[in-house]
Amino acid sequence: MLAINVLDYLDRAVLLHPDKTMLLDQDRSLSFGQVKALAQAVAIEVMQRTDNLNTPIAAYLPRSADLVIADLGILESGHFYMNLDVASPAARTRATLDHVQPSLLITTRKAFDSLNGLNFREDQIVFIDEIPAAPLAPAQLQALHTRRSAQIDTDPICIINTSGSTGIPKATLISHRGIIDFIEWAIDRYAIDSSQIIGNQSPFHFDIYMFELVLSMATGATLVLLPSQHFPYPARLLDYMARTQINFIFWVPTIMVNIANLDLLERMPLPDLKLVWFAGEVFPTRSFNYWRRHLPQARFTNLYGPIEITLDCSFYDVVREFSDDEPLPIGRACRNKGLLILDENNNAAPPGTLGELCVRGTGLALGYYNDPERTSKVFCQNPLNTKYPELIYRTGDLVTVNDQGDILFCGRRDFQIKLQGNRIELGEIEHAAMACSEIRNCCVHYDQHDKTIVMFYESSEHLPTERLRSLLANRLPKYMIPTVFWHLVAMPLNPNGKIDRRRLLEGLTQDGR
Repeated sequence: MLAINVLDYLDRAVLLHPDKTMLLDQDRSLSFGQVKALAQAVAIEVMQRTDNLNTPIAAYLPRSADLVIADLGILESGHFYMNLDVASPAARTRATLDHVQPSLLITTRKAFDSLNGLNFREDQIVFIDEIPAAPLAPAQLQALHTRRSAQIDTDPICIINTSGSTGIPKATLISHRGIIDFIEWAIDRYAIDSSQIIGNQSPFHFDIYMFELVLSMATGATLVLLPSQHFPYPARLLDYMARTQINFIFWVPTIMVNIANLDLLERMPLPDLKLVWFAGEVFPTRSFNYWRRHLPQARFTNLYGPIEITLDCSFYDVVREFSDDEPLPIGRACRNKGLLILDENNNAAPPGTLGELCVRGTGLALGYYNDPERTSKVFCQNPLNTKYPELIYRTGDLVTVNDQGDILFCGRRDFQIKLQGNRIELGEIEHAAMACSEIRNCCVHYDQHDKTIVMFYESSEHLPTERLRSLLANRLPKYMIPTVFWHLVAMPLNPNGKIDRRRLLEGLTQDGR
């Protein structure tokens, strides 16, 4: 099947298994047929309020089946969705809405009451819990068909908002073709089919959710929305996963590190879990090895790719043993993705040397919505091709290639420092620290004012500075060893489950450093 719109997958799933469970949300179970009908009802409500095509429509709802239905309803109406983080401060939400200016807002009255000062007219607000679930008339079905037939595969599917240095989130615009391209590769390489039970843990304003939703529609797999109230309690989360027989997860490593630190898999095995993907940040190898030892039946894959690359651009299937202090590669290009490693002069970096990873291909995002200046800085002409227009995305990540031909992530270009004449990758320090059994998690920062390397570390107890320096001296040269150490009982995390570096630095400033 050659899909043009991700809804083509849903239509096929409804034909093949209309009564099969598509969504499991706590005690609520919805079939593919039920989800389709509910989404179409939302679409009709949206179409009654806006005549145009391909405009952003925001959804402000808690993580739930209703949010999935809202997103699919937006797509059925010929528009693209933007999920807002209900846990985000109201000021940030307002800044996001002011920047994107969506045509409509889908929410509930209860959720909407938590937002103040929004510039929405009454006719621009759709309360999803007040939409009647009545069968559609033939004329309504025809109107939906007309909308769909007017769209092409390069039309947007959604906006994913990420933090921006200006304080205004970067509204990354993703196309149908980008996610379809990645989905087809994933299904083909990993033989994903309707037997998959996907354990969704990622936030709905994140790109992994988009992948999991479309993968469910494309294969007929069941998408289980893991209960958010279990996330702070990993033992409850694993128990729920075992009861629902989750066999595929795609997670950011932080929660997996916490599970390893608590040694939960020792007493709470997950025999059904067969496919484990992770991405979004570096998975410390010591914690990864714990997972691999306790899940010998599972296939593990490290994926890499910023949100601007739909969904990821490289992968590494872990097929050999790694020592705790050996970093996992990010591997090689996914199908139909081109990877370039450029030096400081925009030339191809020689093999084995450090360079910036750049990506080309149909998976590239369409750019940043309503922000051509920021778009042009990172979506630019391939400097290695002077013959015809060809966009690449500059990731800002520094990589090299090992002897096996696999790419190794070495850190951010803006995380590379020069201290006493030595170039230092802060990520290398973090990796060395995470190989130490006493350290559960860490984050390294360079204090420009004091010219010192600062390490925030998470452990069960405060460790003396000399002990920390001794641990790191076995793994790092002297000039790379931090001079300031801050002990934390737990790392602050952002809504995507990654270490919240901004909050760490705010705490550093408040303490007078």
